[in-house]
Amino acid sequence: MWDRTIDGKALNFHLAGINNQNFLMRDEETGSWWQQVTGEAIQGPLKGRKLAAVFCDEVSFAIWRSEQPRSRFLRPDPRVEKNYVTADWESKIARLPVVTRRTGAEDFDSRALMIGLVINGNAKAYPMADLQRQRLILDTVGETPIFLVVGDDQKSVRAFSRIAAGRKREFFVKTDATPFGLIDSETGTTWDFSGRATTGPLAGQQLQRIPTLKDYWFDWRTYHPQTSVFTPGSELHE
Repeated sequence: MWDRTIDGKALNFHLAGINNQNFLMRDEETGSWWQQVTGEAIQGPLKGRKLAAVFCDEVSFAIWRSEQPRSRFLRPDPRVEKNYVTADWESKIARLPVVTRRTGAEDFDSRALMIGLVINGNAKAYPMADLQRQRLILDTVGETPIFLVVGDDQKSVRAFSRIAAGRKREFFVKTDATPFGLIDSETGTTWDFSGRATTGPLAGQQLQRIPTLKDYWFDWRTYHPQTSVFTPGSELHE
């Protein structure tokens, strides 16, 4: 998600084409073409400029509504319904070739879903399948201690800093907890999926969110060629 303001002026974008299965957007004001995944203008008067990223959250509607009961949402517009993609759009796209080729050393299918993040220039990808199996992954990216966790729907993923109240913490998923809950090993505080401490000595504290991108492996690797990849068994033991 991007802020569409450049030099104090809001730009209006339209779909201009597809490049390696990424949208290319054209702004009406300058005619520049922008890459969806990077927010960078790749052609036209604004070539080289970048849109500012806006923090976004890709979660199920049930999770969003439970956390933001007063939020607004977009409804399908029947007046332009014929312009919407069809229900089988994903399966059709999956049959198309991609520009980024696999190397012999890779164990991932080009369309394997990854959760990617970048912290202080350090990019790392986490296979969605591993996250779904483990539910919670503790890690350190660069010098930043983090964790990634999957929600009750087994689709929604969030990442957080493991620093709480000035100290690095180790977290575990509460077994058989309904709704979902985490517990930190040092204080026994319970945390919810939004990263808020709900009960215990740290009640009221909020963990810092870390932006993530759910992306296909071929796309993430194209735009983050120096990325590292999480492998099961490499979890931290602190």
